[in-house]
Amino acid sequence: MEDPKFQALIISLFFLVSLLCILKVYQIIWLRPKRLEKSLKRQGFEGTSYNPFNLTKDTKEFVKQIIEAWSKPISLSHQIVQRVDPFTNNMVQKYGKLSFCWFGTTPRVTIMDPRLIKEVLINKQGHIQKPKINPLIKILTKGLTTLEGEKWAEHRRIISPAFQLEKLKGMIPIFVNNSVTLINKWKKSIDEEGSLEVDMWSEFQELTGDVISQTAFGSNFDNGNEILTLQKELQKLVVEAMQSLYIPGFRFVPTKKNRRRKELDQKITSMLRRLIERKEEMIKNKETDENNLLSLMLQYNNEDMKTVSNNICMTMDDIVEECKLFYLAGHETTSSWLTWTMIVLAMHQDWQQKARDEVMQLCKDKDPDNQVISHLKIVNMILYEVLRLYPPVIALYQHAYKETKIGDDLTIQAGVDIVLPILLVNRDHDLWGEDAQEFKPERFSQGISKACKDQTAFLPFGWGPRTCIGQNFAMIEAKIALVMMLKHFSFELSPSYTHAPYTVMTLQPQHGAQIILRPF
Repeated sequence: MEDPKFQALIISLFFLVSLLCILKVYQIIWLRPKRLEKSLKRQGFEGTSYNPFNLTKDTKEFVKQIIEAWSKPISLSHQIVQRVDPFTNNMVQKYGKLSFCWFGTTPRVTIMDPRLIKEVLINKQGHIQKPKINPLIKILTKGLTTLEGEKWAEHRRIISPAFQLEKLKGMIPIFVNNSVTLINKWKKSIDEEGSLEVDMWSEFQELTGDVISQTAFGSNFDNGNEILTLQKELQKLVVEAMQSLYIPGFRFVPTKKNRRRKELDQKITSMLRRLIERKEEMIKNKETDENNLLSLMLQYNNEDMKTVSNNICMTMDDIVEECKLFYLAGHETTSSWLTWTMIVLAMHQDWQQKARDEVMQLCKDKDPDNQVISHLKIVNMILYEVLRLYPPVIALYQHAYKETKIGDDLTIQAGVDIVLPILLVNRDHDLWGEDAQEFKPERFSQGISKACKDQTAFLPFGWGPRTCIGQNFAMIEAKIALVMMLKHFSFELSPSYTHAPYTVMTLQPQHGAQIILRPF
């Protein structure tokens, strides 16, 4: 027979552990959220009330509003916010520019004040960083945009020289040649009536994919295209998984799609490793030029290895992940930007003609070069205005890992998610005027700093130390592609086009971007 004292001890331990678990759950489900809610309300934030008995209320409302908004197209105008991001828009309309909602037990604050946005992104204390990423997204890349701290700083320092303006100027012929190839393909397909209908979204995805493959890998262009094809399939599977409820650990269950995601990732990684190893061997034997991103990145990384002994230089795995990022960032964002530019210029024929007149004046009988690019004014204004109305990335997301102060009197507690809604800020009447919903490129006639009341309000490439490293690359590519389109074609919207912007990582036309081209 067991000792009664021992039994009593076991029972006491059981109740103690149970009590601790109950207290922990009570802390997570009630005390912490209510403390955060009280802190936010005390500082002037307004929002939905926390309800521990309905933790998915705001999440369900978010999904409901998105499904409803995306179920039908809208009229042909630039008033797209209610379709693209209805939940955030409704929250701001109801609770103001400093508002909050709940995703489970975590409050998510929306900040639209440019001064506060700037402080969040500069983040001198380092307490506000990107939120932890869903493992299903991480499979796409663990490159620069996902890193933090010292590792991010070292990677940024090594990669930055490859994106310097002087280096990018040497890639201009690649941008031009790929645009010429696309234009020639279209001209061969012109029908008897002298026109051609194309889906600009798919065409520009192909163009930017070819450009990033060639600029990233140079002579290994064909291998780059093969990797891009695989990454597109992987991205599609990842987006599909993101649109369903994520269950921790489910990615390890050997379902058909999980196995395919793993297989694609392994194949992409293996192909990139072989490409990098060949490129390193060519550099060692002095058999390659430096006019591609991979060669430049390897060169600067190798130089660091000779002088730095703290083992922070990029490993082979690091370089593979950065190459994945070349594709993901350099491909999707620019194709989105160019697509919406063509749609907008098809809607505004007067500005299309103004841009064409400028292009013909600068390079009627020659291909665009660096000198032409530097003298474009109207094209610049148009591209910036399209970025304002149709930003490829509609919001930036951050998370407070430690309590931090922003502005004069706001304190963001640890555990709070932060949303910086670029799409809404870009259309704020207080910043851009009563015509904020209209396409008016002339607002950028004196540059970005004079376009609105606060230049921080325009942040298509981010702000502060984490400003997009590829912004000059994207700008040059977009300018050259648009110049080449304007030189060779006039264009208008097809009757089959439906105006239905929505987001799948980037802002995209849900049903394509059907444009009718007419060559000169």
